Amino acid sequence: MIRIGYGMDVHRLVENRDLILCGVKVPHTLGLLGHSDADVATHALMDALLGAAALGDIGKLFPDTDEKYRGADSILLLKRVMEAVRQAGYKPVNTDITIAAQKPKLRPYIDQMRARLAEAMELEVGRVSVKATTTERLGYEGEELGMTAYAVCLIESL
Repeated sequence: MIRIGYGMDVHRLVENRDLILCGVKVPHTLGLLGHSDADVATHALMDALLGAAALGDIGKLFPDTDEKYRGADSILLLKRVMEAVRQAGYKPVNTDITIAAQKPKLRPYIDQMRARLAEAMELEVGRVSVKATTTERLGYEGEELGMTAYAVCLIESL
């Protein structure tokens, strides 16, 4: 059996925070605000995986009201999501993520992002796609107020 999942996440850009995307620290003057490390792309991926396996969402597994997740490394949370997906009888086939951000340019970091996610998901890097796009200065992403990430993933029975 194969199943598909979709995830989307948004975080506000603020000063005095690191910008973490797909587990990679990206140099920038602003970072994403959130209870954990606010890795918007990894959060979208986790929701896609959980949705595909009908296991809810990251808010259910890692509520932002729980202090143990304050500042949490989203790659470690992704590994826990992978355990839950496997316990439900599935494994990932591939994933595709798009990050919407006006700045910074993400192309120099894409290969490292793909490698971090592939390792956490125990997939070949060729099964992990990460892309970035601007919004042509439109909307909150274009005004550099926040970032959005979208993810799809395909899972199959073990």
